[in-house]
Amino acid sequence: MKTIIAAYSGVLRGTGANFLSAIQDLPSVPWPLKSKVEKQLQIISVMQWVLSFLVMGAVCTVGLLYLFFTDCWLIAALYIAWLVFDWNTPRQGGRRSSWVRNWTVWKYFRDYFPIRLIKTHTLLPSRNYIFGYHPHGIFCFGAFCNFGTEATGFSKKFPGICPHLATLAGNFRLPLLRDYLMSGGICPVNRNSMDYLLSHNGTGNAVVIVVGGAAESLECIPGKHSVTLKNRKGFVKLALQQG
Repeated sequence: MKTIIAAYSGVLRGTGANFLSAIQDLPSVPWPLKSKVEKQLQIISVMQWVLSFLVMGAVCTVGLLYLFFTDCWLIAALYIAWLVFDWNTPRQGGRRSSWVRNWTVWKYFRDYFPIRLIKTHTLLPSRNYIFGYHPHGIFCFGAFCNFGTEATGFSKKFPGICPHLATLAGNFRLPLLRDYLMSGGICPVNRNSMDYLLSHNGTGNAVVIVVGGAAESLECIPGKHSVTLKNRKGFVKLALQQG
């Protein structure tokens, strides 16, 4: 700032100093590189999903209880009424949102790892399918990105097929988290939900089951593939029953 003032004073005094040259002498501001900005956005996109999955349900539950003891108790009462009315929706196909599935944040989420969806076979929309997914990992990042969002272009690669990633039913008992999960087409991994999607919801449905479940979540060793299948063959029976 002193350089600019000195140059400006020189012009007034007739010294011929150039105001523009003084500006050029100022130290340049180091703008962050585009690659660094994108990397930070990728980290933020992953963290928002991790934090949402871990704490959104608990925080919203506590917040809902707190509202009952404030002047905003009516908001909490209305949501509880809606929750009771909407209780069975997760088991009946859920309430997916194409808008949420196409959020730009999921593209940054995809590029952080990165995650890809490779098509090796054409799926007919006139049939229903059960996908077995492996490995589980800590948070099922690959399954969520491929089947819970459109970041890898599932609908374009498999037109007419509607994926439903199955997760623990307990997640759908938590306020707001249940709606967030359903917006991505995620459903409870229980028999009633599977039966509805495969036999009462038309065709073109693909239920994605992480066959190892939570028991496999800690088997995350680089270079080693461990599949947990003991006493986990119910999805095979379900596929045979549904044809």
